[in-house]
Amino acid sequence: MRGALARAREAVDDCLDLPASTLSGAELVAALDEAMVVQRKAAALVLELVGEIDRSGLPREQGATSTVAWLRHRMRVSASAARTLVADAETLDVAPAPLRDAVTSGSISPEQARVVGATLRTVQVEAGAVAADKAVGILLDWAGRFEPDGLRRLGHRILEHVAPQVAEDAQRRALDAADKSAQRDRYLNVSPTGDGRIRLSGLLDAETGAVLRAALDPLTRPGAAEDDRNPGQRRHDALAELCRLALRAADLPDSGGAPAQVVVTTSFDAMTGRLGVGRLDTGQPLSAATVRRLACDARILPAVLNGRGQVLDVGRQRRLFTGPIRRALVLRDGGCAFPGCDRPPHWAQGHHIRHWSDGGDTSVANGVLLCGHHHRAVHQDGWVVRMTADGQPEFVPPPWVDARGHPRRNEFHRRC
Repeated sequence: MRGALARAREAVDDCLDLPASTLSGAELVAALDEAMVVQRKAAALVLELVGEIDRSGLPREQGATSTVAWLRHRMRVSASAARTLVADAETLDVAPAPLRDAVTSGSISPEQARVVGATLRTVQVEAGAVAADKAVGILLDWAGRFEPDGLRRLGHRILEHVAPQVAEDAQRRALDAADKSAQRDRYLNVSPTGDGRIRLSGLLDAETGAVLRAALDPLTRPGAAEDDRNPGQRRHDALAELCRLALRAADLPDSGGAPAQVVVTTSFDAMTGRLGVGRLDTGQPLSAATVRRLACDARILPAVLNGRGQVLDVGRQRRLFTGPIRRALVLRDGGCAFPGCDRPPHWAQGHHIRHWSDGGDTSVANGVLLCGHHHRAVHQDGWVVRMTADGQPEFVPPPWVDARGHPRRNEFHRRC
């Protein structure tokens, strides 16, 4: 076998020495067809060899923990590639003769064989061996005309061809299982990259994916002739526009007692066009130019501070009474103001320093943001909240925490 493989390698070397640029269009296509058959046959041989190596126990004899680990080291392939080789070799080893012949002849690729093998296993479970035997010929005929994804989609309907009496029940069970899997596996991560940008990753269920596509597609079409954005950039911009549309919707739920909004904190100089920077309410810095641009958006709320960081003005919306006060608390406290707490603003509740029942008013000077846990602690455990001369809240612990009663502040949310 080694001699035959050496001759095959020499034949490939001869082909590589011939410049492809000298071939006509028809010759290029014919050469590619032949090269693909050679590649598939070589892949089938690799699977035969991997299967025999796995069965022989050779990897463990050479100190490897598994055939996958041995392949990674010996062939310098990734773990996923090694696992795929072993799995494909196992599939080929138990494949019915027609499927095995199609792979070794190079008429279908290992990836197509993987789809056929998985589909046959499903047919075997749902309808039995006789139906699986009928399915082989149909699937191999489809494999001659369709790439793996198309073959997989057609394979979902194979029972309608070979066992129509069980197809409906099998499809219902498969859809139920897919729904449960989608509900279990769904997620969306929104991860800061550290430089102000956000990385999105996730897995949407079919319904949510369809809703997202339906919402994004009208906004992703190329604009004017000079629109040079690539598809990914158009989807990015479409998502941004979709979120702006949502922020303008009247029925969007509140966030921590205030309407869902982007709040930009800036200095008076930056707002009037001089040099300066701003910050989102998350603490992320922004250039002065970006602040001025965002301030033009009716749903982007500018909050202007003086040189000492005190709130000079917070944008207002007539229908809201408590919104501006809460936004001022968010800007001042940054989140739960209890010492050492890192809970963000939308987890926090407004607390009256002088209780409402004792005549305390609802104002920035008499308010502080506290998460639910620390709100209960202040009410029940003897902590005293007071405002300092610089307009910041501080907390005096009860005697059982600190007999000296030394006041404490939250340093976690400080931005200067």
